[in-house]
Amino acid sequence: MSTRLLVAGVGNIFLADDAFGPEVIRALDRRPLPPEVRVRDFGIRGMDLAYELLDGYDTAVLVDASVRGHEPGTLSLIEPELPDGTAGGPVPEAHGMDPAKVLALATHLGDEPLPRVLVLACEPELRLRGDEDIAPGISETVRDAIGRAVAALHVMVPALLADPNATPPLSRPEESTGPCAAGLPRLVAKGAEDR
Repeated sequence: MSTRLLVAGVGNIFLADDAFGPEVIRALDRRPLPPEVRVRDFGIRGMDLAYELLDGYDTAVLVDASVRGHEPGTLSLIEPELPDGTAGGPVPEAHGMDPAKVLALATHLGDEPLPRVLVLACEPELRLRGDEDIAPGISETVRDAIGRAVAALHVMVPALLADPNATPPLSRPEESTGPCAAGLPRLVAKGAEDR
């Protein structure tokens, strides 16, 4: 049986650099991944993504902007700890697109375990300020990271199709680092200004 792989863009196109995930998916139209990979922009439709995660994938790669304390434009590969579904409690939130809440919702909705989930994250530069409702347009720093994210996906996806348990480098071995403080595997690729 062949490996089933989902690449999902998440983020709000009206919230500055939060548009990173959808923009990467759009860029993949010009440089597509192999046809056996399901590539989809989920935007802020958390419920849709939760149900998609229950569709029998071996691995899902979520592409998102995430504040991790790196230089803006830095790409990180994160493997979050998945909820186990045994904690009980209230039904997880079904609205919005916080990836942790989407994973909790998918765990709550499904009887089967979730696929392995990786997050290809980009450190944002522009974020919504408290007095703003929308802030369309992404920073040049994050726009430059889109091409690097597409290149990273073209390295990651063949490795994940060959072995869904692989933890592939983002692009070059010298951009890889060891485990992060939380004990999760993390690979970091910094922008050209950091090389």
